[in-house]
Amino acid sequence: MGKPRSVLVTGANRGLGRAVAERMHHLGHRVVIAGRDGVAAKETAATLGAPATSVQLEVTDPDSVSTAREAVGPVDTLICNAGVMLDAGHLPSTIDLDLVREHLEVNTLGAWRVCQEFLPSMIHRGWGRIVMVTSGIGIFSNGLQPRAPAYSMSKVALNALTVLLSKETEGTGVLINAVNPGMVRTRMLPHAEQSPDEAAVEVVKIATLPDGAPTGALFRNGRIIDW
Repeated sequence: MGKPRSVLVTGANRGLGRAVAERMHHLGHRVVIAGRDGVAAKETAATLGAPATSVQLEVTDPDSVSTAREAVGPVDTLICNAGVMLDAGHLPSTIDLDLVREHLEVNTLGAWRVCQEFLPSMIHRGWGRIVMVTSGIGIFSNGLQPRAPAYSMSKVALNALTVLLSKETEGTGVLINAVNPGMVRTRMLPHAEQSPDEAAVEVVKIATLPDGAPTGALFRNGRIIDW
């Protein structure tokens, strides 16, 4: 492993985010547990122990994100994991567009908002890693899901954001990629076979890519796949 880095993980007080934070912590990195529930985030950091810390961060609230940035300071690695899926069973022809808006606000604009706060300092320092946690049903090469249209579309947009930011930052030392960890057994998908800890291996691998590795790519099972 390279030198220890500062790592902020959104949605890190449970599920996949917590498993990713735990793995990064055990690798010796200085992890910041970020979550909209500040108490739960603090408890998670305490469970990990020093040097893990926590911050209350609600990705849909610009003031919360900017306040978190001021509290935490610059980070080397940002893992955008926070997300919601509240539209299972809905159809694109009839879904309430307010529900679509909620998914876009959290899953897409939330990640965008956090990146806008933390990316500039990475560019200034000439090094950084950003990982977008995406989904198979937001990938055209895999197949979109009409029975979860808001979630599916929000992840398509997140993938586009990954590409756009990576093109903007080419040659800066910042790598920005997306990873599809597959179906993970969390509150969102309680019957999935893969545990959060198993899925975290893939996310951590992309978060710790060496200098010169790809940027603007989509990873699945350790290899680049088509968008």
